[in-house]
Amino acid sequence: MQNYEQSGNIRLSRRILVWVGKLFVFALTLYYLRQAVHDASTNTAFSVQTLQLVWHRGWPAVLLAAGLLPVNWGAEAYKWQYLSSKIERISFLKAYRAVLVGLTLGFITPNRVGDYAGRILTMQQQNRADAIGAILLGRLCQLFATVFIGSAALAYFIYQYYLPLASPLGLSIALGLLMANSWALALLFSFKWAVSLLDRVPYLRRWVHYFAVVGQYSAQELVQVLWLSLVRYLVFMTQFVALLWAFGVQLSMEQYIWGVAGTFLMKSLVPSINALADIGMRELSAMHFFGLMGQDTMLVLGASLSLWALNIALPSVIGLVFVLPLKFFRTR
Repeated sequence: MQNYEQSGNIRLSRRILVWVGKLFVFALTLYYLRQAVHDASTNTAFSVQTLQLVWHRGWPAVLLAAGLLPVNWGAEAYKWQYLSSKIERISFLKAYRAVLVGLTLGFITPNRVGDYAGRILTMQQQNRADAIGAILLGRLCQLFATVFIGSAALAYFIYQYYLPLASPLGLSIALGLLMANSWALALLFSFKWAVSLLDRVPYLRRWVHYFAVVGQYSAQELVQVLWLSLVRYLVFMTQFVALLWAFGVQLSMEQYIWGVAGTFLMKSLVPSINALADIGMRELSAMHFFGLMGQDTMLVLGASLSLWALNIALPSVIGLVFVLPLKFFRTR
């Protein structure tokens, strides 16, 4: 009888702790959103006159960017459904929900590590540890797509505004970028070897369980994940280009592409404390690259903040709906 009462008290305490955690996430997300809205409202890029002009001049582009929002995160959901199939068969809707929950938890955590927790918690209890490796693989593939295209953008700005390609330093930079991308791609396709090597080291062997699933993906499956990552990258880029055009940033398509790719690269390579810190890095990068091309940095700032609000802030609010019903522990 005493053991039963102790077990009941533990379960009650656990439920209370879980709900406190959920309410904390809910409150912190709303706080960050409030701060972001306040900062945006004091920025001239979001004045009533500017927004009216943007809508009057570029409403088709704004609607295009908004219409691609479910496509953007739908591509990520499909990629997660594909990756998680090695662990647990889930529906596309469940994968979409997992992505939104991860987005919400990542909104308030350093370098968006809450994305791991969000996706793990939507899976069956017995499969949660195995999911870590699949999530890591998905993020690495997305990062490779960003770095690969971003490297070309970085080369464009270096050779266009700083030094010629034909110079010794220019050739060295080109060779360095090519080797870095080649090494990253080779590493991505060497996970089976890396997992087996990890298993041979006694001190590291206890961690193999969390990443073992990474070694189960064939080269063909990795190529598929890379293609999905590229599709999502291109959707994200299209949204940014559409918003830049709507805000009055007039460039050639080539300049749009390199400016956006350079911005995404710098944002991805610099760790952030939370989603608000992400805002600063993305906006500084965008203002720098598009400023080099002679564009009004305030217009670029408005487009970049709009992209953040559309793709991060809004889905994070939607994800809050799915955070509260989550089950952190197995119930009997």
